[in-house]
Amino acid sequence: MSSEGVRHLYVHLPFCAHRCGYCDFVTLVGRQDGHRAYVDALLAELELERDLLGPRVETVFLGGGTPTFTEQTALLHLLSTLPAAPEATVEANPETVTPQLALLLREAGVTRVSLGAQSFQPRLLDVLERRAGPADVRRAFYHLRDACFDNISLDLIYGIPGQSASDLERDLGEALALGPEHVSCYELESKPGTRFAHAWGTELARQSESMEGYFELVVTTLVGAGYRWYETANFCRDGRQARHNLGYWLGRDYLGLGIGAVSTVGGIRWRNAPGLASYVAALADGQRPPREIEPLDNATRLIERVMLGLRLDEPVPFAEVAPAVDPLALERLRRLGLVRLAGDGLALTPRGRFLGGGVTAELIAEIPAKQYN
Repeated sequence: MSSEGVRHLYVHLPFCAHRCGYCDFVTLVGRQDGHRAYVDALLAELELERDLLGPRVETVFLGGGTPTFTEQTALLHLLSTLPAAPEATVEANPETVTPQLALLLREAGVTRVSLGAQSFQPRLLDVLERRAGPADVRRAFYHLRDACFDNISLDLIYGIPGQSASDLERDLGEALALGPEHVSCYELESKPGTRFAHAWGTELARQSESMEGYFELVVTTLVGAGYRWYETANFCRDGRQARHNLGYWLGRDYLGLGIGAVSTVGGIRWRNAPGLASYVAALADGQRPPREIEPLDNATRLIERVMLGLRLDEPVPFAEVAPAVDPLALERLRRLGLVRLAGDGLALTPRGRFLGGGVTAELIAEIPAKQYN
């Protein structure tokens, strides 16, 4: 852990109006009568871990679930009690954003909203089991603008069963017409064994061959519109990178609060158990919630630094990661035009970034773990 303490705080709000078929996050449907008790437990956990935080917190991120589905009095209490940060992000589903809520978020110190659009095509939204339609996305976006939010991110998904390249082009065009400061575009992942995978498995398998072309379409369109492709799935204008997520990709320590939340501090990673009742009960008794604890050895930390750092468009300082890089693989990938050494840094070339994780894995696959210990 840095001598300045942890500077990135994640807070998990799991409540949703309903669960989308493709979702594999820790979520709970409804439970309105338990929102305040859960927020009280979050703040109790914060007090137990407050000494880990530095005097200056850089980012706070409220994720879910649907944070903006949380009962408003409880949400306001949470926001007013969390440490202030220059970047304070709240995830929102479009159907939850009203003029009142947008103003509440702004007045409570939120500086950035991540809006889950996913698609602007009604039939694709039906496949995803999303409740918000295209009009809801636009309406929510304008409510946020009216509340003077000047840092809005839109989430889009590609690879939806039944989606064509022209559908994706239309989604990107709709997003660009709104003019967000940040766009995240994720390939749809459906976990084996889930209801969604069972219903759409054949179509997902058929469509998998199109994913590389879809990804190239996303990058070409957004870069052509003036967005910086600063991370594999993320694009921004005017220096509006998601600073919280940059903390993860740069290997910085972070503290996570709530059920299912992950923390990585001082070479130790822990994950809170997903159960709501045990979480609330433990914290009501002044105890830390049930959690799994994983010490991170040097090998794991170095490999993660390579794998996460090479998702970015800025080079990773080579001296930091050299022990985790296979020199023969590095030279081979350089000759293939997939990896570059830029000054003192290591980065993927544009071509290498399109291939992504496969190139990064090859860089580190042949290094024996014992070299890190």
